[in-house]
Amino acid sequence: MAQQKSASKIVIAIFVVLIVVLALVAVVPVLIAMAMGPGVRTEGLSAEGAQPASTDINGQWRVTQTRDENTTSVGFTFFEILPSDRRETSGSTQDVEGYVTIEAGTLQAGEITVDMNEVSTDNERRDINVRTKILNTNEFPTATFRVTEPVDVSEIPGDGTPAKLTLDGELEIRGETRPLSHEFDVLRDGELLVVSGDVLINRNEYGVESPDFVAAKIDDVGELNIRIALEKN
Repeated sequence: MAQQKSASKIVIAIFVVLIVVLALVAVVPVLIAMAMGPGVRTEGLSAEGAQPASTDINGQWRVTQTRDENTTSVGFTFFEILPSDRRETSGSTQDVEGYVTIEAGTLQAGEITVDMNEVSTDNERRDINVRTKILNTNEFPTATFRVTEPVDVSEIPGDGTPAKLTLDGELEIRGETRPLSHEFDVLRDGELLVVSGDVLINRNEYGVESPDFVAAKIDDVGELNIRIALEKN
């Protein structure tokens, strides 16, 4: 009889252990996903509720922050490649400075600088890894885009509807400078000029290496997510 009770206890213990293991199998992926969430993405511009332009397009424009969804924000989106998964991760910052010069309906010059130390996701541990092991922000604290070719902007609508505008320039990340040409969305909204776009880049061209994480690496190609709000000086 005692042996039967002992055997029963062993069987019950085994079932309890199995239940705990199954629970962990179900919960651990959820906890990992919570710890390594998708980050904070810079979305494109929104033309909803945009007002007709209230200022001439010519002049000196400066990067500004607004109180709506078209406020200035710049960030990145990359894929983390795991053994059995492919996860999208984004980071962003509003710590952006710069200017655009428009004369006689032509964008003559422009420069946008991003403080890479302020780029953050939704995970502080990941942010530290990105800054110290990937972007090396102690040595390269900023990234910069400079316009290198004049472009006609006289046809950008002034009625609050978006248009397309191709900008040719050069992008500097981690001390490496490469030519960049991209078709951006552009919107004149009241006193604002808003420019946005998702620019594909190959991180290898800028010396951005994928550190030897335990189970993940970064895809070669990612995006720069750009939304810039400008106002007249």
